Amino acid sequence: MNAWEKRKVSDYLCESRIPGSNGLKAKKLTVKLWGKGVVPKNETYSGSIKTKYYVRSANQLIYGKLDFLHAAFGIVPQSLDGWESTIDSPAFDVNTSIGNAAFLLALFLKPNFYLREGIRANGSRKAKRIHEDTFLSMSISAPQRKEQNQIAMVLDKTEFLIAATQHKIDALEQVKKALLQRLFDQSWRFDGYLETWKKYRLGDHAEILTGGTPKTSVAEYWEPKSIPWMSSGEVNKVYLDQTDTMISLEGFKNSSARWIKKHSILIALAGQGKTRGTVAVNNIALTTNQSIAAIIPGKDLYYEFVFQNLTNRYNELRLISSGDGTRGGLNKQIVSDVTIHSPNLNEQIRIGKLLSKVDHLSTENQLKLSRIELIKKYLLQTLFI
Repeated sequence: MNAWEKRKVSDYLCESRIPGSNGLKAKKLTVKLWGKGVVPKNETYSGSIKTKYYVRSANQLIYGKLDFLHAAFGIVPQSLDGWESTIDSPAFDVNTSIGNAAFLLALFLKPNFYLREGIRANGSRKAKRIHEDTFLSMSISAPQRKEQNQIAMVLDKTEFLIAATQHKIDALEQVKKALLQRLFDQSWRFDGYLETWKKYRLGDHAEILTGGTPKTSVAEYWEPKSIPWMSSGEVNKVYLDQTDTMISLEGFKNSSARWIKKHSILIALAGQGKTRGTVAVNNIALTTNQSIAAIIPGKDLYYEFVFQNLTNRYNELRLISSGDGTRGGLNKQIVSDVTIHSPNLNEQIRIGKLLSKVDHLSTENQLKLSRIELIKKYLLQTLFI
């Protein structure tokens, strides 16, 4: 490959200023931050008739003057051809004899470009702008167009995989939502199951245990690490195969921590943000802190059914928390008094296993998405000088 050449942005781009309509009539587009695309602009009011708009064309490169430092760059999609923006989102035609729009976009989205060049922004502290002439005067290094095309193709395929995987994740989320609603309101049932569901109080059909925390000031309670110990924030893992922290046997003996057997349901009694009321399942025996209640199902309850049931009732669990609506907390008694409607054990198992399969498919795709995003990050680091 030929060496990369340093040139001005103006060699690759030419500003487009085709007059459009005004703030009352324009079909407006906007540039999302962090390279998340160019999309229709949602407004609570239509805008001013005095504001000038300019027509944008598909495949033009566009950026937000006010959000240059937040990587507000994009390419106008075919679906928004003919839509409009103000001069605060200038658009540019690409000189296709030497430049590839997708390659240039990837280059502009690199932090070492927009952070380095963003210091040239002018204006007040809250309204710093990178104007068109400043942008066009910036220097970039790029290879010949053939190599740009090859790099753009690789990145495009990576973006396609990311979008396709995210689409699967979104679809599975909708499937899970529908299954939770229909299975638990009994509008969908497996063939052959006609028995009326029974109402169970959790405390009558499960053992409810809370945990404890060894004194952090006693080193011997935390070393040597031998017993898995779970904090309330770890409920967000959903299925626990390991814990972030372990305690020693002495720490276990000298605290209220208790062994919780495998396949119990763990509910956060307190916690910041959305943690309180979140439930998880432990795939290993472990201990917990005092901000978690473990629900150990009896012989007539299937753990995965109970877990999915409580997952579907997250908002309800938060509402019944003691204290006020935002700073309250659950406790052992509240959890014990929670009631669930449940079919016979066989139907519970069918429901629990079906919903579990959807969860595991979602997790697999989330992991796949993370791996693809890491590949993209590596490509961006290695394909650009």
